[in-house]
Amino acid sequence: MRYTKGQQHVILKPLNKNGVKQDVNFICDLDPEIYGRIVPSIQTLHVIVTDKQLEHIKERHPDISETVMERLAEVILSPDYIIETEMPNTANILKRLEFNGKNYQLVLRIRTECDPQEFQNSIITFMSVNEKRYRQYLRNRKILYKHE
Repeated sequence: MRYTKGQQHVILKPLNKNGVKQDVNFICDLDPEIYGRIVPSIQTLHVIVTDKQLEHIKERHPDISETVMERLAEVILSPDYIIETEMPNTANILKRLEFNGKNYQLVLRIRTECDPQEFQNSIITFMSVNEKRYRQYLRNRKILYKHE
């Protein structure tokens, strides 16, 4: 899979970067100015997704195409909104992707100083969200970040 950050391409492959296990895929680095609103003490900028979570996304959300999966870094680097969630240290990211006009939700667990050293910022799940649900999130949840 290929993810784009500006002109830089990041190939998703198993890395052994900073002690990351072989079933872990590096996606991108967080922008601390954006994600510091959720967790003020972010311990690492690296965002990963495990093979297990990729399988979960494919199985539970079959409408997510490979083309959309290639946009994970874009969703994280340029979210439209980040809304509050009940889960601690977790970002609920909303993004409308222009190429297909659909709305998407990505749940990202952010590593804090309370987490073990080997933890990384991790994608929990990624799914499409219909327009009604998208608007409902914005109406009923606290907005922690809004793209200006």
